[in-house]
Amino acid sequence: MAKLGLIVNPIAGLGGRVGLKGTDGHDIVQRALQLGARPLAPSRAIEALESLGPRTDRVEILTYPGDMGERQARACGFSPIGVGTIEGRAPGASDTRRAAAEILSRGADLLLFAGGDGTARCILESVGDQMVVLGIPAGVKMHSAVYAPHPVRAGELAAQYLFSGARRVREVEVMDIDEQAFRRGRMRAVLYGYLVTPCDARYLQVSKAGSAENEEAAHESIAAEVVENMMKDDGTYLVGPGTTTRALLRKLGVEGTLLGVDMVRGGEMVGRDLSEEELLGQMGDPSGLIVTPVGGQGFLLGRGNQQLSPSVIRRVGRDAIIVVATHRKLHALQGRPLLVDTGDRDVDWMLSGYMTVITGYRDRVVYPVAF
Repeated sequence: MAKLGLIVNPIAGLGGRVGLKGTDGHDIVQRALQLGARPLAPSRAIEALESLGPRTDRVEILTYPGDMGERQARACGFSPIGVGTIEGRAPGASDTRRAAAEILSRGADLLLFAGGDGTARCILESVGDQMVVLGIPAGVKMHSAVYAPHPVRAGELAAQYLFSGARRVREVEVMDIDEQAFRRGRMRAVLYGYLVTPCDARYLQVSKAGSAENEEAAHESIAAEVVENMMKDDGTYLVGPGTTTRALLRKLGVEGTLLGVDMVRGGEMVGRDLSEEELLGQMGDPSGLIVTPVGGQGFLLGRGNQQLSPSVIRRVGRDAIIVVATHRKLHALQGRPLLVDTGDRDVDWMLSGYMTVITGYRDRVVYPVAF
């Protein structure tokens, strides 16, 4: 028996069709309902569960009561096991966090959840990298890379992970935006951390290489190329956040920060998780700035690495920016350009055009950058 955790955020996506840009906060939920909004997450969860196929006798589902998962599981022919109770009249973020923690403690093989970026943040807070999770897209804000492209695909990927015997995983970004600022026409996305999700070999097989790409091996290949060049001088390098850049720091034998900006000089760590002010004060005349795009959305600068401000970027210079990304990450953009949003239009213009992207050892591509 496979053990599948299931969490449904029944209010996720409630404000989308009525133009509310999200459903963060009780007042927004009430306003959405007053405008005639209808819940979407429960039906999208059912779509995902139905695509698991005729496996009701092979899957043990652990879930919360009512519309947080139990009702959807029963609608698809499963006999779910309840793992908790809802605190108030309507489920909230605290219920999602408690449900995820309880499912983790019960040893689920996979946690399948329906929601948006706010839901993903709650899952991240409760389980971190301690279990494999997969999102059913049901929210208004879909910046995080933990979601399958469609509920049906979420169910298919869950089935593949649970029953194929090939349990490959990768780390993906959890992003969220400031809804109030978004409603005022300002986009401000924040990188909150990384979740572990199944790696779908079917999607990887259509990469430019024509075959499935092992992400860990790809990171190692990129790291070998970059570190070889770094060690040719005693220069100062700024290293942005991400799993790809973390691999090259490990190749150097130093431990950096997954979410921060670090500074390396002569192959040695000289500053971890630095602020803009600290970067400007310590970097001198840097040899390079190493960055990797946010998976799924393709932001190179301006999302999750705001420490790399226009002042820092000007000091580094365009020619010293080293972009690293796997073929899979670039292919996931489906031809869309890498994006920059530094907060300074002149700097954005300076960065636009084409940049070389290191995709492996002695392997590079030229890719467009826009804002």
